[in-house]
Order: sequence, then structure tokens, then C-alpha cells
Amino acid sequence: MFPTVFVTLLVVLKLQEGTGVGVQGINLRCQCITKEKTPIGRLIGAVEVNPASSHCKEVEIIATFAKNGKKICLDPEAPWVKKVVNAMRKLPGWTP
Repeated sequence: MFPTVFVTLLVVLKLQEGTGVGVQGINLRCQCITKEKTPIGRLIGAVEVNPASSHCKEVEIIATFAKNGKKICLDPEAPWVKKVVNAMRKLPGWTP
């Protein structure tokens, strides 16, 4: 009986692992490992700003290329990135 209970417990725990918060669209760690400093402003289709949180201590700015949808992390300290974010904030309906 003990092996059956043990196996059942393992199966239940494994199923619970797959339904965690991270699977529901909330990242539990930083997404940006490297950050682009070179200006790519005209190639950007969208910008996503992730404020610092308990899961990632840094502000993350993720740009999506207009043509191919590829995502790239931008350096929030780069002067051109600050200009892009400030311009986005002035747009109606913008939310970080």
C-alpha cells in the first residue's frame, strides 16, 4: 500500500507544479540577460516596460521589432531608450 500512496502523491505534486503562477503568464524572474545599447529606434514596433518587482530588481524594457516580431531587451540607462520611453508615455492609453 505504501508504494501506491507514494506514487499517487508524486503524481499530484507533479500536476500541481504545472499549474503554478509562472505558467499563468507571470514571470517569476528577470527576462533580460543582455541589454541592447545601440539605437534601433526605427525598427521598433512596440515597447513593453516591466517595472522592478520582488521577482526582478531591475526595470526591464523589451522592444518588439516591427517586421519580424522578435523581442530584444533594451538598456534603460541608454539615452535613446529614455527618449523612446518618454515618447511612449505621452501616447494616449499608454500603460507600463
